[in-house]
Amino acid sequence: MKKFRKHLPAYITAAALLILWQVIAMLINAAYILPSPVQIAVRIWELREPLFTVHTPYTMLVTLLGLLISVVLGIALAALMDRFETAERALYPVIVTTQTIPITAIAPLFVLWLGYGIWSKVLVSVIITFFPITVSLHDGLRSSKRESEELLQTMGASRTAIFFKLKLPGALPSFFSAIKMAVPLSIIGAAMGEWLGSQSGLGYFSKRMMTQLDGAGVFAPVVILAVCAMLVVAVISFFERKLLKWRKEM
Repeated sequence: MKKFRKHLPAYITAAALLILWQVIAMLINAAYILPSPVQIAVRIWELREPLFTVHTPYTMLVTLLGLLISVVLGIALAALMDRFETAERALYPVIVTTQTIPITAIAPLFVLWLGYGIWSKVLVSVIITFFPITVSLHDGLRSSKRESEELLQTMGASRTAIFFKLKLPGALPSFFSAIKMAVPLSIIGAAMGEWLGSQSGLGYFSKRMMTQLDGAGVFAPVVILAVCAMLVVAVISFFERKLLKWRKEM
């Protein structure tokens, strides 16, 4: 009950927005332009078999693969830049530059290079996702107090020991924040890659519904993507609370 009261303002806001959406959709009365929440819910139920047995698993597989690769790549790059100042000067501008490239322009090239299989979509997801993980973790590693590092050095600790015992634990809050920020980006990247070139997935399904002027069918995968993102973020937040109990004690 206490948790319900805590989140009550969010529930009220969400309900108000849904009611407003329903009213506007009824006034427009053109489902191919703006379907109502009720129409979308009905369409999800009607299309539940292809959506939940084929397209959602495919998109989530792309999302999780892209997120996993981004986490490994982000940790490696952040640790490398923290360890070697030369690597930071060499890599940081390149990492930033990757985010200035319009994905919609180069994603079709990935399809040409890697085909319509899963890896062209995973690559789109990785390019969008690894940046916040790398930068946030790098900033977290650099945030450790210099006095604490010097104290450990005087006690004979190696740079590797300092990294694992001081810097990495201190960077975990930044890491989890980056992961929670990267999850929606990974899902967006997966859907974008499917939209631009795929034979399955929620992005592909939404595009196919658009060609049929099925407004509710276009919105149905979008709603499922949003729900999946919230569920994954909730799982990550659960593990964050379990692993970072010391933050509540501070």
